Amino acid sequence: MPTEQQILDALASILDPNTAQSLVAAKAIKNLRVDGGDVSLEVQLGYPAQSQHAELRRQVIAAVRSVAGVANVSVQVGMKVAAHAVQRGVKTLPGVKNIIAVASGKGGVGKSTTAANLALALAAEGARVGLLDADIYGPSQQMMMGLSGRPESSDGQTMEPLENYGLQVMSIGLLMDADSPMIWRGPMATQALEQLLRQTHWQDLDYLIVDMPPGTGDIQLTLSQRVPLTGAIIVTTPQDIALLDARKGLKMFEKVQVPVLGIVENMAVYVCPNCGHSSHIFGAGGGAKMAGDYDVELLGSLPLDLRIREQADSGRPSVVADPEGAAALEYKAIARKVAVKVAQRAKDYSTKFPTITISET
Repeated sequence: MPTEQQILDALASILDPNTAQSLVAAKAIKNLRVDGGDVSLEVQLGYPAQSQHAELRRQVIAAVRSVAGVANVSVQVGMKVAAHAVQRGVKTLPGVKNIIAVASGKGGVGKSTTAANLALALAAEGARVGLLDADIYGPSQQMMMGLSGRPESSDGQTMEPLENYGLQVMSIGLLMDADSPMIWRGPMATQALEQLLRQTHWQDLDYLIVDMPPGTGDIQLTLSQRVPLTGAIIVTTPQDIALLDARKGLKMFEKVQVPVLGIVENMAVYVCPNCGHSSHIFGAGGGAKMAGDYDVELLGSLPLDLRIREQADSGRPSVVADPEGAAALEYKAIARKVAVKVAQRAKDYSTKFPTITISET
């Protein structure tokens, strides 16, 4: 009859497809039971990768069946996302395990489109995800997510996020008329964003993606200091001017002790839909060079593609409009890399410790 150790030895050769680490070494094998020739176990990843579960399950079953005496195998593959550490002294957010900022040094580089598709990609991979539009002077997520109407309140104190495509979404654009300009000074805008963040009734989120305002001014700095961030993603184009500003954004997060999870390069190459000729309109290799200069990962590169823009403008971003298309698959690959990097961060144990109160007797 097979033993648990024989099963674990057989599984030692199976690698996590995203970390290249053994499932056994990563302690991803849970609830292993051996009853005569019957073997059951669970594979628990620390990040969402639902699109890879079937292949991983196939590999695990094949490895277990290679052990002499195994007759029946039952394998479940799932994930459990943990809450991870944020900046010191910043209050965490109830109902949200991890907050990821999507930022850029300047506007017009596709930050909001990246934030929307990243959130949708994480949800497509099995996570519970929210999207906060913090670009208060130019909110666009309500349009990209195909949302209309006003948020409601069930208790008079918090707002219920609107939902579409499996995401919980909040934006100042849902509270204002579409053609009303936000003529607010920095402190007012910052206060409004903090209210959006903390007075929205986020419901059991693994990840909250925050579409940050472009730039590195007072609003961006204040948000990066007050929002409990697990990490940040910098969005840029290969163009030298965009990279110059993206570097400032990266340094801002470093100064407030928010880890930069990586860089996403937009508009990396243009491929003519008629003749197939490719051209690096905004330059080539800029994102990779910046990633190398600052020792962070280039998470992925997206082309200058008319369809990505059209899909976002229509309220159906690429991940939902064409889930098996090249752009959607790239966004999903980026999402898995981001989730893995979050899973590798130190966990947040603040909720594990009891609150100590001292009273006079």
